[in-house]
Amino acid sequence: MTMKFGYTIVYVPDVAASLAFFEKAFGLTRRFLAETGDYGELDTGATTLSFASRELALSHHPAGYVFASDSAKPLGVEIALVTDDVEAAHATALATGAAELSPPQRKPWGQTVSFLRCPDGTLVELCTPVGG
Repeated sequence: MTMKFGYTIVYVPDVAASLAFFEKAFGLTRRFLAETGDYGELDTGATTLSFASRELALSHHPAGYVFASDSAKPLGVEIALVTDDVEAAHATALATGAAELSPPQRKPWGQTVSFLRCPDGTLVELCTPVGG
């Protein structure tokens, strides 16, 4: 059996709003938004970042979820976006409506990283390439 990582789905209150935020804040390109508005994808390279409505999530697992948008603290899962200019990307995200959790910092292993929380509650790490 062969396995590969295909996509991450983030359950959000408003799929179109999350797609629009990620397009503006991070320069990602929308692959599509379903006519129903309950599912959409961004083109991020080899894998896909997807957003689905809470209603769609609950149709798969009616017992419920802890939604990032309902949590006062970020969930223990992050979306990491790699860029050569963390400072500029961080500033753009803040200007687009993200909340700063940690400003850009150079780490002992050489990476520059920052952490943001998106309006839909998603935790995003912006980072330079490892070893870069």
